[in-house]
Amino acid sequence: MDNLEGRRALVTGGAAGIGKAIAVALARAGADVVVTHLAHDPAPVVATIEELGRTSESFQLDARHSWDVDHVVAKAAEALGGGIDILVNNAGGLVDRQLVHQMDDQHWHQVLDLNVSSAFYATRAVLPFMPDGGRVVMISSLAAQDGGGTGAVAYATAKAAMDGFTRGLARELGPRGITVNAIAPGFITATPFHATHTPEPAQRAAVASTAVGRAGVPDDVAGAVVYLASGAASFITGAILDVNGGAHFR
Repeated sequence: MDNLEGRRALVTGGAAGIGKAIAVALARAGADVVVTHLAHDPAPVVATIEELGRTSESFQLDARHSWDVDHVVAKAAEALGGGIDILVNNAGGLVDRQLVHQMDDQHWHQVLDLNVSSAFYATRAVLPFMPDGGRVVMISSLAAQDGGGTGAVAYATAKAAMDGFTRGLARELGPRGITVNAIAPGFITATPFHATHTPEPAQRAAVASTAVGRAGVPDDVAGAVVYLASGAASFITGAILDVNGGAHFR
């Protein structure tokens, strides 16, 4: 049921960390995969996908700008033979930790644009290329549920908005057989996000808070994406799937 042979996927922010793991996992399951990137080198992930015998290409994209998204999505669909069956909205980030009383307008809008507007722009651009029965997967965050760490109010707000976008879009696209779900990772190690923004003591505390007693890794998230993109998940839509090792229960 997790065979994605013949499916065509677009992963935004797919050159590093969780996005890279998702792109490779989709290719291992049989999909052709296009990735977008902004600052990270996409060559290694493209090479890995091609070594798996799948078609791949990369396009630089600033997902905060709708005109850039529209152009790149059209190029991605062309590279994939004219259509996109699976969209993974992975582009996003914390940007920086800022307390609300110190936060300026620019930071607020930058975080929301990077995480929420980017998902809206990409989804809107992909839908004309997506056949009925397609899959949209958002990469949300545990922060949407627990508020995140110190200085993460803007990020937590953005990811909570993404969860609402997921549920609303699931209702809108349900008649076309397109499912829309989100994955909410907890602490995932070996990613640029935590290497940049989370001090070592906070990382140790995050691991200690999990029921399973370990940090997550990008492949934990990637496996969940493959499941939601597969036929096994065809009756799941509007769901927020927690991938946090039991650090938080709804």
